[in-house]
Amino acid sequence: MKITSAMKMVSAAKLKKAQDAIQNMRPFSNKLSEILSNVSASLSVDENPFAQQREVKKVLLVLLTSNRGLCGPFNSSVIKRGYARIEELQGVDVEVMTIGKKAFDLYKRTGKIVEQEFEIWNSLNRANNEVIADTLMTGFTTGRWDRIEIIYNQFRNAAVQIVQLEQFLPIQLGESKAATTEYLYEPNKAQILEDLVPIALRTQLYKALLDSNASEHGARMTAMHKATDNATDLRNALKLQYNQARQAAITNEILEIVSGANALEG
Repeated sequence: MKITSAMKMVSAAKLKKAQDAIQNMRPFSNKLSEILSNVSASLSVDENPFAQQREVKKVLLVLLTSNRGLCGPFNSSVIKRGYARIEELQGVDVEVMTIGKKAFDLYKRTGKIVEQEFEIWNSLNRANNEVIADTLMTGFTTGRWDRIEIIYNQFRNAAVQIVQLEQFLPIQLGESKAATTEYLYEPNKAQILEDLVPIALRTQLYKALLDSNASEHGARMTAMHKATDNATDLRNALKLQYNQARQAAITNEILEIVSGANALEG
């Protein structure tokens, strides 16, 4: 009970920082996605290599799990969704990239793990995020993968985490006001697109990582809270059982003493 209570307090302290990070990131990410949608709606696929729709022969699934357990269904829900997605993609060559040891330990048996494994949770920052995002973008543009999807837990609150399946690449060209609005590009459309799309993709991945990080601490805090409550109930039940046994032993001793005294008097 003391161990689970201490783990709960540690996760609660980390959750506050992780929750602030994802809540501060979401407005920027949403606005950037809106800008990208407005710009991309007026572009052709030839102008945007990250929007090329190819025949899907190879798919990469990026699974975001934690390095440690004791966090309820946080890891198992992502792992199960990954297995279900592989079943849905029958006839397609599927590879899996894991970020987190829990998914790696299970999926390495399937033979679908790509050679490179990323470890980012001990130092979650933009620099490490860009390394992963650039690897994904390079793999798509060079034709190694025709589609890339991310499976992760989206943070709602400490008790609720929702498994999400997001398409990372190719980017989906949205329909927006840009279809009827004329834009003036400075310096030019190609250069803006060359800078904007990689930033948007790195931001999308970083948001998923922050969501997963906050979800992990929230799930662990909730799981350890329940474990502490269960341990408390078990302690109270054992304490009651101990006191009953102790009282029964004392009663038996008193009865033996009284019976012995009565025997001596008789």
